[in-house]
Amino acid sequence: MNDSLSDARVIGIDLGTSGIKLVMLSADGTLEAEASAPLEVSRPQPLWSEQSPADWWAALDTAMRHLREAAGGARWAKVRGMAAAGQMHGAVLLDAAGEVLRPAILWNDGRSQAQCEALERAEPATRRITANRAMAGFTAPKLLWVAAHEPQVFAKTARVLLPKDWLAWKLTGVFSTEMSDASGTLWLDVAGRRWSDAMLKATGLDASHMPMLFEGPDVVGELSPACAERWGLPAGVLVAAGAGDNAAGAVGVGVVSPGDGFISLGTSGVVFCATHEARANPERGVHTFCHALPGTWHHMGVLLSASSALSWWSGVTGLAPGALMDELGGAIRSTRPDAPFFLPYLSGERTPHADPSATGSFIGLTHAHGRADMSRAVIEGVSFAFADALDAMREAGSRPERLLAIGGGARSDTWLQLLADVLGTPIDKPEGAEVGPALGAARLALMGLGVSRDDVLRRPAIARSFIPDAAHAAGLAARLQRFRAAYAPLRALNP
Repeated sequence: MNDSLSDARVIGIDLGTSGIKLVMLSADGTLEAEASAPLEVSRPQPLWSEQSPADWWAALDTAMRHLREAAGGARWAKVRGMAAAGQMHGAVLLDAAGEVLRPAILWNDGRSQAQCEALERAEPATRRITANRAMAGFTAPKLLWVAAHEPQVFAKTARVLLPKDWLAWKLTGVFSTEMSDASGTLWLDVAGRRWSDAMLKATGLDASHMPMLFEGPDVVGELSPACAERWGLPAGVLVAAGAGDNAAGAVGVGVVSPGDGFISLGTSGVVFCATHEARANPERGVHTFCHALPGTWHHMGVLLSASSALSWWSGVTGLAPGALMDELGGAIRSTRPDAPFFLPYLSGERTPHADPSATGSFIGLTHAHGRADMSRAVIEGVSFAFADALDAMREAGSRPERLLAIGGGARSDTWLQLLADVLGTPIDKPEGAEVGPALGAARLALMGLGVSRDDVLRRPAIARSFIPDAAHAAGLAARLQRFRAAYAPLRALNP
């Protein structure tokens, strides 16, 4: 490591849906301080999900002040770089003066399904260019919705930014994005790692509406003097481009080489595998995105409800998620022949169904079933949905030999063993508390300062591995087939 960097500190920012999280790392990668601030989501109409960018900035200001206090003055004076990760797909619309025109439309907003179909009609090569299927969560359909329903806003739109890139603009005055987050807009030629004029035209936009493209570790600018003064940071802090939340999470745990993979049990669920090329399977809802590092891509299967399904069930029952899991005990290792099923589509679904109108269901309930049976069905149903996503990724060529478990749900050994059995893949649980995308953002900031990739991208130590149990897996495989058969007829009953 360069001696001039050995004493440097960096800040990683994670702009999530429910809050913003900050971390400070030393140049050797040691986590030295953390801070956070909450955020709320507005849902003014069915399928809508919005936030005010001003709330992001207020939360960042609060968290930055808390991080300064946690870090202490001596470390704070040594901050040399920062980068942001964040929720993907959101649409922040700015006018020519840089003013926000309307609340940001978020990743889990489902209002633009009709615009997905219109986009693919307008540009029949959409899936070839973008390596993805148009889905309501992506950014481009949101702009088509605004054009149709809020034409006065669309007409004033001079720039479209993703959530974390709006923060980067506020920090530096530079309109920038990077390849991983841009991949989720449907405006990027994912294989070519460049904006697609054809996709922009299909949305009524052009390159002037887009920020400059960077790779994740690239420096996009310096922290503005006003921000440095506000937070007591030294002058000249370099701001790197950062990453979308899942790519940043992958950087944070060293999942950066072809074949590396992780499974995330967060509010939503993700199966992620790094690849060496943009080999797509859009028909099955697989996301094929650029990774946050040059010359690397990744496949991703996305569940819109993962640990949030258990949280929902916790709210219904009045028991904490941990208590519900404890109540299961050893019953998770055996399946009653008449055990109920649960379809976990509480917020619609992405991989493999690409269906924002899908709904959740309990199936096969009788008087013989109680709360524990239904709790088991919930975590089993989410696990089966992960199996659907991983199978779709395998069709695209991703076949991870092992998966690293991250996210809040990964604290449950019971759930991780069930996942290993359902997926037929060993699951590794890392040591220590999970920091998430903020750690990946901080690592990209270190690389932006010039710290070598090999010094930065280390894998975590493994606390425990969960190996598939062949005896249990056989019964689960039969239930998985019944679970899969339930989607189509139940979907037909929805409005």
